[in-house]
Amino acid sequence: MNRRAFIIVLDSVGIGEMPDAADFGDEGSNTLAAAAKSRYFNMPTMRSLGLFNIDGVDCCNGIPNPNCSYARLAIASNGKDTTIGHWELAGIISANPLPTYPDGFPAEIIDKFHELTGRRILCNKPYSGTKVIEDYGEEAKNTGGLIVYTSADSVFQIAAHEEDIPIDELYRYCEQARAILKGEHSVGRVIARPYIGNKGSGYIRTKNRRDFSIEPPKRTMLDILMDNGFTTIGVGKISDIFAGKGIAKSIKTQGNNDGMAKAIKIADEDFNGLCFVNLVDFDSVYGHRNDVDGYARALSVFDSQLPDLLAKMREDDMLIITADHGCDPSTPSTDHSREYVPAIIYGSKIAKGINLGTLSTLSDIGATILDYFGIEGNIEGSSILDRIRK
Repeated sequence: MNRRAFIIVLDSVGIGEMPDAADFGDEGSNTLAAAAKSRYFNMPTMRSLGLFNIDGVDCCNGIPNPNCSYARLAIASNGKDTTIGHWELAGIISANPLPTYPDGFPAEIIDKFHELTGRRILCNKPYSGTKVIEDYGEEAKNTGGLIVYTSADSVFQIAAHEEDIPIDELYRYCEQARAILKGEHSVGRVIARPYIGNKGSGYIRTKNRRDFSIEPPKRTMLDILMDNGFTTIGVGKISDIFAGKGIAKSIKTQGNNDGMAKAIKIADEDFNGLCFVNLVDFDSVYGHRNDVDGYARALSVFDSQLPDLLAKMREDDMLIITADHGCDPSTPSTDHSREYVPAIIYGSKIAKGINLGTLSTLSDIGATILDYFGIEGNIEGSSILDRIRK
């Protein structure tokens, strides 16, 4: 009989500051609590699964005997970005942070990129993704230039108008940047940020974003699953985050709702392995834009879609709902935040109402997945399966 596991990453849904949050400038951050203050926040399904029973989560009341096992996960890696968070989920703890560029990228990088693309390079500094196209969109149109910017995260972002620079050309420029950014400048992600619109009516970023990630430095649970003959399905930007390594099938999405719809559809399929889903809108559309109500609405919509997925879980299936970092939309910062993340573990053979307390690393998820499939793998983390199996 096929055995299936599902991991859903609620991108940036942190549940409260970690002890070292102040070292990252994130003291007081709590993404879930911030969203819960909105009148649009409504998560009855996740409440029934124990989200509000997790240690330290006090923004809403928990319930007696939730319908799953649950835990609070600490991030052991030295970082708070998407790449490091997902790598840790898959079994890699990163001792060193990926490089960031608070003063913009050095001339050696920008000059080489200009030489390869033949285009003028605009901005080259940390910037809000929506504000940067407002401020540089007209200049980019008039000069044919590329808007290059970064953030507090390890990213090299390239924004271009879809009518002036076709999507495939923008992706090619990203591949060229990825080839340049090596060694000490090995940023976590090069990100294509296409947009449409004009100065008069305003600019809008499109759903044609694409991430070009650095390859993981070690083998992950995904590589090990594939090596042992199991299917690995990446939904959303999972394949991008892992640079395609360990992903047998990649399914692109157009935001959270589409991501959940595709996960629900996959739950109808007979596959033997892992479906790994990233729901990016929480982070990119709401967290980074400090949109508390939008964040709350997105969480509520996810919660309303979740029962359709739960209904399709088979007897031997396991579902894990977690996150990769925080991005508190209520703080002055528009960047990621150093927070604990939730772990909800659900299945007919998973014990109900088990509080695992605080686990020391996201890599316990990867180790648990391998244990679930009966595989030994040399990754970080410890399996929790024996503690939650009925």
